[in-house]
Amino acid sequence: MKKFLPLVFILMLVVAACGRPDPGKSSSTEGKGEGEEFKIRIPHLVSEEQSSHIAALDFKEKIEKDSDGRIKVEIFPNGSLFGSDREAIEAVQLGNVEMTIPAVAPLASFIDKFMVFDLPFLFDDNEAAYRALDGEVGEGLLKELESKKLKGLVFGENGFRHMSNNKGAITSPADIKGLKFRTLENPLHTDTFKAFGANASPFAFGELYTALQQGTYDAMESPISLYYLNKFYEVQSDVTLTAHVYAATILLMNNEFFNGLPEDLQEVVMNAAKEFRTEQRKIAQKQDIEFMENLREEGMEIHEITPEQRDLFRQATKSVYEKYTPIIGEELVEKAQAANEM
Repeated sequence: MKKFLPLVFILMLVVAACGRPDPGKSSSTEGKGEGEEFKIRIPHLVSEEQSSHIAALDFKEKIEKDSDGRIKVEIFPNGSLFGSDREAIEAVQLGNVEMTIPAVAPLASFIDKFMVFDLPFLFDDNEAAYRALDGEVGEGLLKELESKKLKGLVFGENGFRHMSNNKGAITSPADIKGLKFRTLENPLHTDTFKAFGANASPFAFGELYTALQQGTYDAMESPISLYYLNKFYEVQSDVTLTAHVYAATILLMNNEFFNGLPEDLQEVVMNAAKEFRTEQRKIAQKQDIEFMENLREEGMEIHEITPEQRDLFRQATKSVYEKYTPIIGEELVEKAQAANEM
């Protein structure tokens, strides 16, 4: 028996070595060498014509080129992998996919502070939103995502959200009082429209067209791009440019995956993300102009409101600020509002 012991010991060492996790495909002694390859899968909800997808194609091209092929990127548009932003975010959080490009609003379910961007009439224009998102406010929130196993790279945009219905212009809260109004699946949004007097409730975006068609809802609100690309002009006759909420998006990555990249590839990803941000916002603003004209051509009436009419809506949302500012944090709300004055 004794003469077999050395052989048994050797076999145990071999089995133990085979059971250890692979440190990576790299030829580097540190496991992060130039020979290692990575795959980034990016599911998102919007169509191939929308700005986020168009910019994502350039994001893919830049990363693959600048990484010398060490990173491969696959993009899955139209909700082909996940039916909602929340599902996609959770998949990234779990590491089932590496990235997604969701609307920012669902992140409030993970971190309360993200509700700051849902506050009505928070930003006066796009530039104020950019100053907040790309400055101290946004940087702080991106950092907090890491505690949720998420890496926020940059913010993009869906644009300002506007109200629609089948009755005419919406120039005051009185015009939507009692309307069955669809809101985002976010309590702050729903409370905002209840403050306007609407019969407001959340509803899944993917089923909204049919709900409007069947009269389950009378009215909705959305960025211009989604009105056009999802053909809501077929079931809504009038849209009023209320610009009541600025809707941001975010380039979101699994934090462990990002930290597992070699430093040079982390830099490649961040540089591509910053280019995505610049390009996507330019495309989004251009599409807002083009798609608004397309909506008119499709027969949709486009209405504008005066600053005085906008103030009527703003005054109606005081209760929303009173309820949610303590949850978000007064200092954060004030910093976001200050972006209008810079």
